[in-house]
Amino acid sequence: MSIKVSALVGDKQIQIESGKLAKQADGAVTVQLGETIVIVAAVAATKAKDGQDFFPLTVDYREKAAAAGKFPGGYFKREGRPTEKEILTCRLTDRPIRPLFPKGWYNEVQVQTVLLSADGENDPDILSIVGASAALMVSDIPWAGPLGAVRVGRIGGKFVANPTHAEQADSDLDLVYVGNEKDIVMYEGSAKEITEADFSAALKFAQECCQPMIVAQKELAAKIGKKKREITLKIVPDDILAEAKKLAGDRFVPALLMPGKLNREAACNAIKNEVGEKLVAQFGAEKVTQFVINDAFYYIQKEAVRKLILESGKRLDGRGFETVRPISGEVSILPRAHGSAIFTRGETQAVTLVTLGTSDDAQEFDSYTGGSTEKKFILHYNFPNFSVGETGRISGPGRREIGHGALAERSIASMIPLETYPYAVRVTSEIMESNGSTSMASVCGGTLALLDAGVPMIRPVAGISVGICTEYSGEKISKYELLTDIIGWEDAYCDMDCKIAGTEKGITGFQLDLKLKGLPHAIMDIAVEKARVARLFILGEMAKTISGPRAEISKYAPRIVTLKINPEKIGALIGPGGKNIKRLVEESGCEINIEDDGTVNIYSVSPEGMKIATDAIEGMTAEAEINKIYRGTVVTIKEFGAFVEFLPGKDGLCHISELANFRVKKTEDIVKMGDEIWVKCLGVDEKGRVKLSRRAAMEDRDKEMGGTEGGKEAPAIPAAH
Repeated sequence: MSIKVSALVGDKQIQIESGKLAKQADGAVTVQLGETIVIVAAVAATKAKDGQDFFPLTVDYREKAAAAGKFPGGYFKREGRPTEKEILTCRLTDRPIRPLFPKGWYNEVQVQTVLLSADGENDPDILSIVGASAALMVSDIPWAGPLGAVRVGRIGGKFVANPTHAEQADSDLDLVYVGNEKDIVMYEGSAKEITEADFSAALKFAQECCQPMIVAQKELAAKIGKKKREITLKIVPDDILAEAKKLAGDRFVPALLMPGKLNREAACNAIKNEVGEKLVAQFGAEKVTQFVINDAFYYIQKEAVRKLILESGKRLDGRGFETVRPISGEVSILPRAHGSAIFTRGETQAVTLVTLGTSDDAQEFDSYTGGSTEKKFILHYNFPNFSVGETGRISGPGRREIGHGALAERSIASMIPLETYPYAVRVTSEIMESNGSTSMASVCGGTLALLDAGVPMIRPVAGISVGICTEYSGEKISKYELLTDIIGWEDAYCDMDCKIAGTEKGITGFQLDLKLKGLPHAIMDIAVEKARVARLFILGEMAKTISGPRAEISKYAPRIVTLKINPEKIGALIGPGGKNIKRLVEESGCEINIEDDGTVNIYSVSPEGMKIATDAIEGMTAEAEINKIYRGTVVTIKEFGAFVEFLPGKDGLCHISELANFRVKKTEDIVKMGDEIWVKCLGVDEKGRVKLSRRAAMEDRDKEMGGTEGGKEAPAIPAAH
């Protein structure tokens, strides 16, 4: 039996329905906003795989072209590997639901979203998050939901819930927010230098918007009435854990406080290996498996790290809680890149490269759900194994790399004047060393490289991550410490990774990941303020390396000249079948892009080629100016006069009476085909026909030169034979 509930979010209705589709899944719902509809299904395996030592959650989101009434692009006319949009939506759906599964439960879980209908106005990513929560709620899968999700924009200073794509175009905020009944669970997005106070207000507005969806899901789950299954948690036996603690003793504290990431790891692993062997000898290999050893020592190290922070007030690398690691930067490190930089913060290092391209280099992509189909600014992030001193499979970018690159990209994008800047811009961030927050290092390094490339950024952008270490008492945070600029083990063993990027004026990008079930807004406000203070410090350090865009771009970057022509001249410039523009591209070696409004962008690395193209286009599109003298070529001879090409592709009639200051019997007596002569524009009629005069041109030139010998005219220059 189909059961449907609805929630009013802002002024838009969201409908959730279960029991109609995918009834063999453990839980399935459809979620609808406007005419955008997704189905989300959740299934959990009945038992864990043998030897399973992690929670195998797979979240997948796929868009179908048919949902928008379109054919897929490409030869096969079938959807293929996931697009960047699909991968980012997978991550948006995964991150808030993952912490709410039971710890120690290792049954495989799959949550799959399929876009069934797309109206081109309402983005389905929010529906995927809501649907995942609802599908898990109506299933028998153990999960500590529900969650609400909303996109928040700000238009004219007013917050808007779930804005359409058209509304979002006028918004200075794009916030995707997930919350439970009282706390923040996850957020992600970008803004145009929003202040910390306004950002806090946006989070509170979003939290209120989530409540109707939470109420609706509870109602739906109650009506479905499916009980949660009994589960078995895989945990380390108490006696083995107690013995491991006893054998390790206090040795983990000095090991954790050793300077240097690799030194800490080596010292802790030595203790782990030594104690692990003793545990196997004492309890037997069947009982002390590698899973038991790994899980026991994760717990022991986590407990030790948290005690150091909460009880001793110490961080692993000896810094204060609000201290940013040492920062250094360098630019122009690579000779051929159009801009390049190294950004180092502690043991995190990024090499960033900038490439400037033509408008044809902008990324184009299919969009079934509406919104933009082109990007002029791209940031790609790469995380090789050697950056953490490890080996592993070498392949293309994974979901994490795509997500980190997208965060850095949107953090910087609003500070590049893309509407007026004629170049397409690509930044690549190559992570050389990693010990925490490489995405924010990519923001800082990307900014340095962009300035080095001469990109006219409105203001530099920097980013920082703030973590939290908490102590729970009765499901409430009884004690906590916020940690500015977290390192890898603080991320792994503590509870939050809150990334905030921005300029000196405000926030441009943000992302929150929690291991907690939720975080109170009051604590988040403090974290955001700590991020602001750290960001301003980092911007000051970056300014020591380069404080503004270079005046000149790299000699290897394409130069650009922008011309504005009459849109009615575009056809003449292009020529029949593109003949004119193709010839000009071949002769000049330039790339020439023509826009519908008459803007012509000429790209070239050769000054000579640029001059050839510029002169030709100016000539081909120039308008005849009355009383101006031109040097032209005779292209046609008639009894009544000669047609003279005085501008490229533009000719006019020099009547036989205007050929000389005496009576001319035959046109050929004065000029012949191919002769170059001076002519003066006498006028242009309403049909664009130009009237020229050789006689008037010669008289004017005669006056300028103080008279010719005997009053004779200079002869026409004959055509070459």
